[in-house]
Amino acid sequence: MPEIDENRSPYIPNAQPHPWRRYVAVGDSFTEGIGDPDPSSPGGHRGWADRVAAVLGEQVPDFAYANLAIRGKLIQQIVDGQIDAAVALKPDLVTFSAGGNDVIRPGGDPDRVAELFEDAVVPLAEHGATVVVFTGIDTNFTPVFRGIRGKVAIYNENIRAIADKYDCIVADQWALKEVQDMRFFDDDRLHMNPLGHHEVARMVLRALNVDNDLQPMVPEPVPNRTWREARTGDLVWARAHLVPWVLRRLRHQSSGDAIAAKRPDAVPVTTLAPSRDPEQKPGELA
Repeated sequence: MPEIDENRSPYIPNAQPHPWRRYVAVGDSFTEGIGDPDPSSPGGHRGWADRVAAVLGEQVPDFAYANLAIRGKLIQQIVDGQIDAAVALKPDLVTFSAGGNDVIRPGGDPDRVAELFEDAVVPLAEHGATVVVFTGIDTNFTPVFRGIRGKVAIYNENIRAIADKYDCIVADQWALKEVQDMRFFDDDRLHMNPLGHHEVARMVLRALNVDNDLQPMVPEPVPNRTWREARTGDLVWARAHLVPWVLRRLRHQSSGDAIAAKRPDAVPVTTLAPSRDPEQKPGELA
């Protein structure tokens, strides 16, 4: 697991209540919460945005949250299908993560994706919402996506320039070294698992300077595997996840074609507190 930089400036939480009362999340599978299954959550997935909303909703009265994100969507589809709906909900806080599905595709142009990203940021910022945008994760740790690391880096620089232009808050996944480890990812090697979503939620709350009680979640050690076991795992992954993904691309299909937004309206956040063993530490998976 990557080491945490001990020289990094300490996080100083804001002692005052946060100012937001209406939060809308916009994006694709990352924001929908894929990889973090939870039958009690709308759509059957929780994710970092739900976790952030739960913390924000606990701290102020009259808090409402909508999540318009749908898995598999390209950035043009997000611009066309989610931005106007987000503005109509009159949020004072918006998280906007998009473009990853475009960048990972062969021939994906990070500059063109950034142009569409900026088109979406403009109406959100014009309506006075605090806008949080995300850099892409550093893919150097995973052989599957190491080859697109340069494109992700270019895309990230574009995102930072847009954030500076429109006074957005940057949630910096590239710098989130803690999750650059396959133990924070689901079996498909693309979406984060509950550990990863939890750590992203902590990062977003730090970016918002919101005090919280979320504790780091430490994954189990990686088991030793023989070469044959590793190759068998690769073949299982390719058959279960890679081949279907390629076939959808060839058919111009998306995993989200028949999926609707899990929280299309801004409503109060309600959470069911999971039962916890008395010996279980806060933040530790049951």
